[in-house]
Amino acid sequence: MRLQHLAFVTLAALFTACGSQKEQPELTKSGLDPQNFENEYNGKATHLYSLTNNAGTEVCITNFGGRIVSIMVPDRDGNFHDVVLGMDSVAAYFPENNQSDFGAAIGRYANRIDHGRLVLDGDTVQLPVNNFGHCLHGGPTGWQYQVYDAEQPNDSTLVLTMQSPDGDNNFPGNLTAKVTYTLTSDNKVDIAYTATTDKTTVINMTNHSYFNLGGDPSKGVENDVLYINAANFTPVDSTYMTSGEILPVAGTPMDFTVAKPVGQDIAMMDYEQIKNGNGYDHNWVLDTKGDINAPAAILTSPENGIVLTVYTDEPGIQFYSGNFLDGTITGKNGKVYNQHAGMCLETQHYPDSPNKPEWPTTTLRPDETYNSHTVFAFSVAPAEAPATPAEDASEK
Repeated sequence: MRLQHLAFVTLAALFTACGSQKEQPELTKSGLDPQNFENEYNGKATHLYSLTNNAGTEVCITNFGGRIVSIMVPDRDGNFHDVVLGMDSVAAYFPENNQSDFGAAIGRYANRIDHGRLVLDGDTVQLPVNNFGHCLHGGPTGWQYQVYDAEQPNDSTLVLTMQSPDGDNNFPGNLTAKVTYTLTSDNKVDIAYTATTDKTTVINMTNHSYFNLGGDPSKGVENDVLYINAANFTPVDSTYMTSGEILPVAGTPMDFTVAKPVGQDIAMMDYEQIKNGNGYDHNWVLDTKGDINAPAAILTSPENGIVLTVYTDEPGIQFYSGNFLDGTITGKNGKVYNQHAGMCLETQHYPDSPNKPEWPTTTLRPDETYNSHTVFAFSVAPAEAPATPAEDASEK
C-alpha cells in the first residue's frame, strides 16, 4: 500500500509539474512576455496587444502611451527582425523610470510650441514648457505617459481611445481622440487618427517609433539609406524651434531627394542646421500634397533588404536621427541604446503651427473632426537593388 501511495504521489507531482509548465506565459514572436505589461498607471490597467497576419508579421502595442513595442518583419531571406526600439516591460516606459517617447502615439500636440504659448480666438493659452523653454509633445504629462482605453476587434486591429479633459496640460477643450492600428495582409502598419472637441483647441498627432531596420540597435542606423520626398524644410534655432522660414534642401546636408546613407552628412557641424539639431531633428515640407498614395519617405537597410515606405496625408515629416540617445537607456533583450541606435519618421503638421498662421492650421473647432492617416509599409529589396520611389509607388 505504501508503494502504491508513493507511486500515486509521484505521478501527481509529475502531472502538477506538467500543468504548471503549460501555464507559463506564451511569448510573442518578438520575445516579449505579455505578463510584463500587465500593470497599472494612475489607476488604469495596462496590457500588451499583438496584431498578426498570415505573412507571419507581428506588431505588439501597449495601451500605455499607445506605444508600438515591437514590429517583426521578414528580410530578403525570410528571416524576421524586430525593427523598432522599445522596452521589455511597461514599467520601463513609466516616466519615473525613463523619460522616453519610444513608439508612442503622441498628443495633443506633436513637436514643439514656442515657449508654450499660443492664441486661440483672441485668448492666450500658456502650456507647460518641458524642452529648451518650449512645450514638446503635449507637455510633461503628454499622452505618451497616459493610458489609452483599448479595444481589439480582431487579430489585425487595435482601437485606442484617449479621453483628454479640458485643461489637460492646459490645452483647452474636452477632447476625444482615437488611434486605430491595423496590420494589413501585405505588411503595412496603417495608423488612422481622429479627434473631436467641445471647445476650440489645437491638435497634431504622430507616432514616435524609433526604427532600426537591421534589427540590431548596437549597429545604429547610419548606413541605412533614406529618401525624403521634400525639396524644402523648416530650419530651427539652437533651442530646436522653427524660425518660420521654409528653405530649400538643395546643396545642403538636408537634401534627401536622392537617397543617401543617413550618416553621410550627419556630422557636418560646420553647417548651422546640423549643428543646431545635433544631427537631424527637423521638419521636412513634403511634396506629396497630402496624397496618401505618394511615398513621403523610403528607408532601406542595405544589409538585409528590409524597406520601410512611409505614406501620409500630413504636410510634413520630422526626421530625427536619435541624437539624444546616449547609452543611458537599456531596451529589449538588454540592448543599450547609444546615439543613432534608431531614427524616427514622424508624420505631422509643422512645429509651432499655432503661432505661424501662414502654415497649415492645427486648430480644431467643435463642429469639426480631426483626421490624420499614416502608413508604415514594409517590403524587401533584392540585393544590390534598393527601392526607388517609382518602384515602391507602383507596388502600392
